[in-house]
Amino acid sequence: QVQLAESGGGLVQAGGSLRLSCAASRHTFSSYTMGWFRQAQGKEREFVAGMHWGTRYADFVKGRFTISRDNVNTVYLQMNSLKPEDTAVYYCAAARSATISATMSAYDYWGQGTQVTVSS
Repeated sequence: QVQLAESGGGLVQAGGSLRLSCAASRHTFSSYTMGWFRQAQGKEREFVAGMHWGTRYADFVKGRFTISRDNVNTVYLQMNSLKPEDTAVYYCAAARSATISATMSAYDYWGQGTQVTVSS
């Protein structure tokens, strides 16, 4: 069982930056694919970024967001040039598969989410 806890969300003006963190409960999470998803109010949850040996990004965040991980138990999402349409609850997820999937069902563990609000 892997428990995930996100932090780092908040309110930021358009054009600003935030860094989200996701701490995993076990240090062996390095073998998992880690992903970030988001869900805006009234919309379905969507893939944002993921990483295993490589990285994968949704087209709408390419060049603005960067996913990374440390060697212990934390994965990050650096978000730059934020836009009001980036406003959402951001979720961290972990998958036992080595494939970086953009599909929710591929992920086995989920965090509770952290709110990101971008004002115009």
